[in-house]
Amino acid sequence: MRIVTRPDFDGIVCAVLLKDALDISAPIRWIEPGDLQKGLVNIAPDEVLANLPYHPACALWFDHHYSNLPAVPFEGAFEIAPSAAGVIHTYYQGQLSGIYTELVAATDKIDSADLSLEEVLRPEAHPYLLLSMTIDGQDPNGPTYWNTLVDLLGNKPMEAVMATGVVRERCREAIGQNSRFREVLLAHTTVTGAVAVTDLLSFNPAPSGNRFLVYALFSQAVVSVKVRYDGCDREKVLISAGHSIFNRHCRVNLGRMFSRFEGGGHAGAGACSFHIRKLNHYRTEILAILRRNHPLPDDWA
Repeated sequence: MRIVTRPDFDGIVCAVLLKDALDISAPIRWIEPGDLQKGLVNIAPDEVLANLPYHPACALWFDHHYSNLPAVPFEGAFEIAPSAAGVIHTYYQGQLSGIYTELVAATDKIDSADLSLEEVLRPEAHPYLLLSMTIDGQDPNGPTYWNTLVDLLGNKPMEAVMATGVVRERCREAIGQNSRFREVLLAHTTVTGAVAVTDLLSFNPAPSGNRFLVYALFSQAVVSVKVRYDGCDREKVLISAGHSIFNRHCRVNLGRMFSRFEGGGHAGAGACSFHIRKLNHYRTEILAILRRNHPLPDDWA
């Protein structure tokens, strides 16, 4: 069997748990959910999907995203939950050789953005949160690091993980990156009504950093939107959005909304990726929906 998951902290912890539960030694496949949704990725009958949309060819599937609600019977587990790792941890309870309670609790907290203002402003004081910020799905050299994290988190205590040379260096880089990203957010974010829009189309590649910081800097916004190129060829655009974790008055189910624009996600966070020729149309519609801030109608599809 082989694990197929996405390169974020939840995906990495999913891989840790599945390797333990199923005794999998094959290399992990790291893919993006949009590529799977658009049929750009083939899935084999012996592969286990986690934290990704369902594919009928897979052996097992585990997920927690609202937009991926299953419509057919499948092997595995699905639940609207804080993290996919939590779904896997519950499913294999009693069958795991390691103790992952703290790791899964941290994953639930980070993936659901259940954070305090102090944690957002000082992630370097919170090891799990800082570690999650070292994972960049757009990093061309990422797979080696992601695989290293899976091995470390599956075999060492958190103190030893954070003391490992490559992790220590990535954390140092993340702290510097977060500082620079704060200046980018301040310079490239506009707030209209209660919607904060960060336009990064002038960058290639787009800068990244603390994804929760925008909620602290623009506390009047109930939702933030980020627009950037998806890849260096400038052919595709990625629009992502998230409910503010401090000003919790956004009434739009983002995963449901993005499902109309070639994407998906949770109620509180989602994204879509599409060809640049659709940018003006998609961006206009998405921002109009968010600025109205009304619940989506029952017949939304």
